[in-house]
Amino acid sequence: MNVEQARFNMIEQQIRPWDVADAHVLDLLATVRREAFAPPEHRALAFADLELPLKPGKQAVALGQVMLPPRVEARLLQDLRVAKHEKVLEIGAGSGFMAALLGHRAQSVLTLEIDQALAQTARANLQRAGVLNVQVRMADGAQADLSADGPFDAIVLSGSVAQLPDRLVALLKPGGRLLAIVGEEPVMRATLVEQRASGATITQPWDENVPRLLNFPEPSRFRF
Repeated sequence: MNVEQARFNMIEQQIRPWDVADAHVLDLLATVRREAFAPPEHRALAFADLELPLKPGKQAVALGQVMLPPRVEARLLQDLRVAKHEKVLEIGAGSGFMAALLGHRAQSVLTLEIDQALAQTARANLQRAGVLNVQVRMADGAQADLSADGPFDAIVLSGSVAQLPDRLVALLKPGGRLLAIVGEEPVMRATLVEQRASGATITQPWDENVPRLLNFPEPSRFRF
């Protein structure tokens, strides 16, 4: 496989057509080696438009242990609009690739990963890639006490939730943004919360179904 041709095709055929036009985002995707964050057995698929399992077996997708499709990662990164002076929180480190992209845009990144093995992998991948401003912490993003770490300029959830997590929204600075994919199949929507002087505003710029993050609240289901 011609890796650089595959990377070029990923950007031109998947990412640009998904309304990703931010030149800095496109440059990052051309230079940060996505294949270095993919499991060795799946590196040939690192540039494919699919959810890439991070552990063996079918359970990886059910547990949300995946790299999201490149176009989804790119759109999250673009819409979050991270600046070099900002402090960022990510929920769901996975392999560390999204945290690496964030690290190139932010002053500092804290990324939480509930699975110990994945947290170790993400930490090692980031170290090999020379991304030094990202801290990987093994923690449950649905329950962790982050009061001592916040507030944050930007928060991104690298997986879906059934509803906006108010406890994370409360960690935003004035002017801060939280981006999450919210809802239930068949319709989940990227949901952007922005803290403004007049109060929080919410927009839903695009739709995409992605695996759940663990332990966030689910709506009650009544049976008759």
